[in-house]
Amino acid sequence: MAPLSIDPRSLNADERAVLEHILSTEFVGASQLRSQLDRTKVTAVWGPDSVSVVLQVREPCEHAALPTELVPVDAHVHNSSGNYVGEILVWTDRGATLAALEFAWVTDEMPTSLPAVVNGRLSWSS
Repeated sequence: MAPLSIDPRSLNADERAVLEHILSTEFVGASQLRSQLDRTKVTAVWGPDSVSVVLQVREPCEHAALPTELVPVDAHVHNSSGNYVGEILVWTDRGATLAALEFAWVTDEMPTSLPAVVNGRLSWSS
């Protein structure tokens, strides 16, 4: 399914909090990706009611030098009972700029919200 274009908008509070949490981990290129957050817009959603979004960073910005398009952070999401319900993936454009924020879920129902950052962990209330 192709992403659904939307009028470009700034990151909302939940998207920003999740990205800041994931990008707080130190890895090659993390500081450059963190510096892009204020220049990042959401340009599409992955589907109707999806919390996964396509991102675009306005130039000029400091480019990262990641060897892959996937940010190398394990961002597992658990529910309030401690059960694994999915993970957050952050994608980049050729390893250089933020390109997508994905909630990859393993539950029967598609999540209607991003997880919250609680005590340094990603927690989702279904």
